[in-house]
Amino acid sequence: MPFAVGSFDAIGPLSRAEFPHRHAFYELAYVTAGSGAHVVDLAEYRVEPPVLFAVLPGQVHHWREVRELDGWVLLFNEDFLLRHPEDLGLLRALAAEPPPRPDHRGDRELRHLLGELTAEQQAGLDGAPGVLQALLHVLLVRALRMADGAGRARAAAHPLAERFGRMIAEGGRTDRSVLALARELGVSAGYLHEVVKEATGRTPARLVREQQTLEAKRLLASTELTIRQVAAAAGFSDPAYFCRFFRREVGRTPGEFRERSGGA
Repeated sequence: MPFAVGSFDAIGPLSRAEFPHRHAFYELAYVTAGSGAHVVDLAEYRVEPPVLFAVLPGQVHHWREVRELDGWVLLFNEDFLLRHPEDLGLLRALAAEPPPRPDHRGDRELRHLLGELTAEQQAGLDGAPGVLQALLHVLLVRALRMADGAGRARAAAHPLAERFGRMIAEGGRTDRSVLALARELGVSAGYLHEVVKEATGRTPARLVREQQTLEAKRLLASTELTIRQVAAAAGFSDPAYFCRFFRREVGRTPGEFRERSGGA
């Protein structure tokens, strides 16, 4: 199962690495004790517990001069979010905020949820993946409520970026090129690129690819559609090109992904 939760010690030395590094999965670190700093893409945040740090795939981060670090670390990849695809947006919003520093009540809520996540994973009972996904969703929603809203304020200042996000999430489009989407929004592709990159930290093309990949994964894992049908639903007219695209983005062919995910 592409999910792990535990203490910094349980996850291992890399969970508190003091050298810049990046990885291909999502990481949440809820620090309940300790001191030092956490650096994400050159932005430095003091470790003043309790505090929750969110790191997206590809972001460069490291700890600096940390002492007696304690708390929980969660690691998971995009496949773990297939049942709750909206969690991708929650994670991006959380990473765009200054790290949430919950009050006493919020701290108790997060500790309780993290305790449940840990116990559920360790028990390994039937239905555990679904329970873990649901608990993670609750954790993300609660944590985002505790953030100060700076990231959301930046996004709200760019209604065009919000419209673009809703547009690509709708699916069902045959032409998902940035040029076509920009034309539909009534702006130039260059202006759309600037606004979306400023609001989300990602280019429009990157967000389109991520959405297409997510749609394809969900269909492969939960439907009996053929590869050709999945390709068409994800916006690809050429199944062969879709297979090359999927392998580049995921590291496996659509068939291999379906087999590993237990799909049809």
